[in-house]
Amino acid sequence: MSWARSCPRVEAEQQDGQRGMSELIDYETPSPNWNERQLPVSMVVLHYTGMQSAEEALERLCDEESQVSAHYLIEENGKVHRLVREDRRAWHAGKSFWRGITDINSASVGIELVNPGHEFGYRPFPDAQMEALVPLLAGIVQRWDVPRANIVGHSDIAPARKEDPGELFDWELLASHRLALRTPRVRMPSPFENDGAFFLALERYGYDISDQAAAMRAFQRRWRPHIIDGRVDGECSAILFALLLDRDEGRTR
Repeated sequence: MSWARSCPRVEAEQQDGQRGMSELIDYETPSPNWNERQLPVSMVVLHYTGMQSAEEALERLCDEESQVSAHYLIEENGKVHRLVREDRRAWHAGKSFWRGITDINSASVGIELVNPGHEFGYRPFPDAQMEALVPLLAGIVQRWDVPRANIVGHSDIAPARKEDPGELFDWELLASHRLALRTPRVRMPSPFENDGAFFLALERYGYDISDQAAAMRAFQRRWRPHIIDGRVDGECSAILFALLLDRDEGRTR
């Protein structure tokens, strides 16, 4: 390993008292970029690193001057780094919003997935990386009782600024493990009278709609990734209606 702060799995086992957690952590790679939480954990935010290598991403996340961090980073080969303890507030969300919460860093655990992102050659997330994410995420969800509707992407909480983890991320794999909501399968006309009604419903679901086109693209990237055009259409409207119905009927835990 080339990162001075990294140390092998045995150190994670020595420092982690949580049963079953230690075998999921390959490296302790502590970041100085954290402070105390002001809110209880109720969310998990998934990111891609958007950098050309894992080394570059770790250097930035552990650089005090960068003022950014996350709780975990997962390499493409499935190796997991813990950067910040879960009981601490990592700095991964930036200016963001979800369901009335604006201090997302205080309310969330952040996981970075190594991927070059849209700027440097966006590509699918390898099986090894996703296979490492599933048990890590399952443990976080269990420890903090995070509802599936609050497992979100960075683009969901910051639609005008972010695109990650992007349209190639396998949300359906997480849904199959009850670690995210499954995309509703719908065949119906738009239940909303006009675009204004749609955006009011989108805001009610949780999105920041101050930039409506960006909010629409974020919604599509998460729920209808094969077409991302920022336009309201019948399919997206029916998906949103189904999501709201499931939430109102308590089917999003």
